Amino acid sequence: MGDIVRRLLSGVVLLAATLASPAWGQDLAPVVEGAGDDPRVSVSQPETTSQASGGYVRSIQPYLGPFGDPFGIRPVLKEKGIEYSLTYIADVLGNPVGGIRQGAIVEDRLNLRLNLDLKKIAGWDGATIHANAYFIHGTGLSRYYVGNLMTTSVIEALPSTRLYVLWFDQKLMDGKLGLRIGQQAADTEFFVSQTATLFVNSSFGWPAITGLNLPSGGPAYPLSAPAIRAKYAPGNGFSLQVGLYDGDSAGANRPGDDPEAQLLDRNGTNFRIHDPALIVAEATYAYNTDKDAKGLPGDITLGGWQHFGRFDSLRFASNGLPLADPNSNGVNKQLRGNAGIYAIWDQTLYREAGKDDEGLGFFVRAAYSPTRSSLIDAYVDTGLAYKGLFEGRDDDTIGISLAHARISDDARRADADMIAYTGVAMPRRSGETVIEATYQALIVPGFTVQPDVQYVMHPGGGITNPRYPELGRVKNAAVLGMRATIQY
Repeated sequence: MGDIVRRLLSGVVLLAATLASPAWGQDLAPVVEGAGDDPRVSVSQPETTSQASGGYVRSIQPYLGPFGDPFGIRPVLKEKGIEYSLTYIADVLGNPVGGIRQGAIVEDRLNLRLNLDLKKIAGWDGATIHANAYFIHGTGLSRYYVGNLMTTSVIEALPSTRLYVLWFDQKLMDGKLGLRIGQQAADTEFFVSQTATLFVNSSFGWPAITGLNLPSGGPAYPLSAPAIRAKYAPGNGFSLQVGLYDGDSAGANRPGDDPEAQLLDRNGTNFRIHDPALIVAEATYAYNTDKDAKGLPGDITLGGWQHFGRFDSLRFASNGLPLADPNSNGVNKQLRGNAGIYAIWDQTLYREAGKDDEGLGFFVRAAYSPTRSSLIDAYVDTGLAYKGLFEGRDDDTIGISLAHARISDDARRADADMIAYTGVAMPRRSGETVIEATYQALIVPGFTVQPDVQYVMHPGGGITNPRYPELGRVKNAAVLGMRATIQY
């Protein structure tokens, strides 16, 4: 409790310093950059985001007066090619209704980024080095209370201090081709919707169909993997990128975001390179991104993944019998590979007159994984977000979204087998759906607060309550929360 109070007091002191700063009321031009390191197509991309792909950043530094840069080192370092930034996110979340049990949590994450421009440092044209580290604290609401598959907060993870990414990037062909090598995360560049970065639920960043089907949850927060990525953007809105990743970030050797995977790589420094490979590729066409374009901007992305490892069958033992059959040997049959395809549409539906970053944005993402090793075989999410809806609140963003993850046929048949062989009545999993409504309010550029509401239907896909089996299925859960984000 003392730790929570200390954090809250720190926030109050920071806000007081902010409001007292002589810079209060000044305006800073935002960085015109889209999430996923792509051209910005969404007018409703939020001021701050916890999604790993987010890159639309303004700093609170000018509003902190003499405390913003006490020794004046940031401009000196930037001139020499060294830039750093910090993002602090704190969540207070609770489920007063439903879930495995009711409760509330406090969690936070400090993110430290470092960028080195090697042209300024060593005269190496087109070369950069990037590092990103996380300091994670707190307790996860999904893991301990709700029991849902699509984690209620994207920052939820086991407490740790870990290296997230560390890579070298070389631009070639006048910047049209980028080659990147090092420890990387797929959720920073692949399967990204710019409008969806507003939302708190983790599945609007790295969707559940990849997070639950790939070993250790795939190369995505809080884990990453050694990789090589190539991105080619010849112009006219087209881009193509492909990434080759080590296929098991932590060596857990089983799909899903399992806590054991995080424990196996406590500090993000395993650097595994001998696991079966994961390939992710996508092509994007962005349109109406020029300033003089007559139409509204948007983009369409088609992508897919292929994992070359072996996976446990969800239904059958290696002797060919259902795992639920008492005569089976209890050893899962091995299946080769896991694959899927996806499509994304991000579209600005309305842009306020004379504004580049105010209006209504829409997104939809859909994915299908036909391989029999997949727990989730179909996934869709969609939503709307409006930036600047209310008079005088031009940088506030409001949104509503929905995501659905369908349990695969083999997993559902395994549930039916268990009922048939044991004679015990129990739920059969079908799928999980989450609806989220959120409002991000700008205090000053770089500092936002964000009340959030989620409603989770069929947590865990409709499983029996693991803590209180006599209650039957885990009940639909309402999640209420508040997030504060500071970017420096």
